[in-house]
Amino acid sequence: MHDEPLPRRHRIGMLTPSSNTVLEPYTARMLEPLFPEVTAHFARFRVTRIALDDSASNQFRQEPILAAAELLADARTDIIAWNGTSASWLGFDTDARLCAAIEARTGVKATSCILGLNRLLAEGGVRRLGLVTPYTADVGARIAANYAAHGVEVVAGLHAGLSDNFSFADIADDQVGHMCAKVAAAKPDAIAIVCTNMRGARVGAEIERALGIPIIDSVAATLWGCLRALDLPIAPLAGFGSLFATPAFAGLSAPAPAATPPGSRR
Repeated sequence: MHDEPLPRRHRIGMLTPSSNTVLEPYTARMLEPLFPEVTAHFARFRVTRIALDDSASNQFRQEPILAAAELLADARTDIIAWNGTSASWLGFDTDARLCAAIEARTGVKATSCILGLNRLLAEGGVRRLGLVTPYTADVGARIAANYAAHGVEVVAGLHAGLSDNFSFADIADDQVGHMCAKVAAAKPDAIAIVCTNMRGARVGAEIERALGIPIIDSVAATLWGCLRALDLPIAPLAGFGSLFATPAFAGLSAPAPAATPPGSRR
């Protein structure tokens, strides 16, 4: 027996689409350098299809998400993150409102994938964005329009044309790399892989080394945002890409900061 106190443990709660099979194992893998001091814990709510119709949009009503957040709060998490990208097409303000509602309901600090991604874009000075998603073209166009309204131009986008959320995980690593390479031809400041059920986190660093362009994977961006919000170290995760460097994308060329941070909370 030892009288020394246990080190402070940090628990990150993540709200997960029910049909997602990527973000949980990939998040755990990225957190290995910080284990056991930092761990991730997950709660699901039903999301099975991504589209622009009302039926698909209703999957992201606040109440089911808040119920899942309450369960995460039982684990005394230090933060709760919505690890999904719905705000990219529904509007960045939806995540700002959701995070406020989570904090009001649970008393726990909250963030989201898109809030993290947009903070990375702002800190990296990204004005010209490449977009890679598994979604249909109309969803991709809505995402591009939302970024344009916030001063970030999507100069190239490539979409796999899928709507079944489970199927997004079947897109192979090499296909993710191929999609990024095609988008890179437009010479964006960075490429965002927008989907937390797409296998970008494990290969993101390799892709950006090959292309010389920062890659922002959605699963990695969510974890980055959580670590930053908790003032925890990100450098041990540098093997997963330059987004875990300080400043963002250190070691890769980055332009001057954008005048209007996309989706920034005021």
